[in-house]
Amino acid sequence: MSGHSKWSTIKRRKGAQDAKRGKLFTKVIKEITIAARVGGGDPEGNARLRRAIDMARSVNMPAENVSRAIKKGTGELEGVQYEELVYEGVGPDGTLFICEVVTDNRNRTIAEVRKLFDKNYGQIGSSGSALWAFEQRGIIRVDKDAVGEEELFEAAVGGGAENMELVGDEWVVTTARSDLDLVRDAIVKANIPVREAALEYIPNNTKIVEGSEAEKLVQLFEALEDHDDVQSVFSDFELSEQALAEMA
Repeated sequence: MSGHSKWSTIKRRKGAQDAKRGKLFTKVIKEITIAARVGGGDPEGNARLRRAIDMARSVNMPAENVSRAIKKGTGELEGVQYEELVYEGVGPDGTLFICEVVTDNRNRTIAEVRKLFDKNYGQIGSSGSALWAFEQRGIIRVDKDAVGEEELFEAAVGGGAENMELVGDEWVVTTARSDLDLVRDAIVKANIPVREAALEYIPNNTKIVEGSEAEKLVQLFEALEDHDDVQSVFSDFELSEQALAEMA
């Protein structure tokens, strides 16, 4: 899959298993709250909310937490007013980073994210400094053990998917940005459980890194990803096979 990082896909899967539940729940709750605020509290008429609920199920979030987050988004319950932002930056060796952020205090968050870049051999950039090198695509993840290849292929391609491949222990289905929800719904209609469906920034070209540069980049990536206000991190680097084996 052009531009798609095997390392970040495997790391995302491992991270979902290893992350502190409280921190993971917070990120999912923020997404549910914003999805409900923007598109309403009925998932049948709100594709983004359907995707957020998929994420909640994949991390075993209790239904009452989901319901409460939806009500905070629609205003039925009092809640924090979140703002969605995208930060761009440059890491070691000229690598590019995009951070999707949800915050209730943009001044605090930008200062903290800038500090993370500075401490890890990078710098935060201006608007457009990294986005030019990426294309937003739909990415759908399905557990390998949940479905056979032919069954998933038929449902995904029938729904309009562009590509499908096995990465680690999950199937990764790629779609055009505008087709994400059509393909996701086609897969669900085939009674195949979707673990995650989201829009992601995929680099047009990847930089293969290894050695000390790989270590620095992974350190920056993980520092950004661990920040409470950062929902997702994307970069245009990929670990070499040797670096991937060493870090595994």
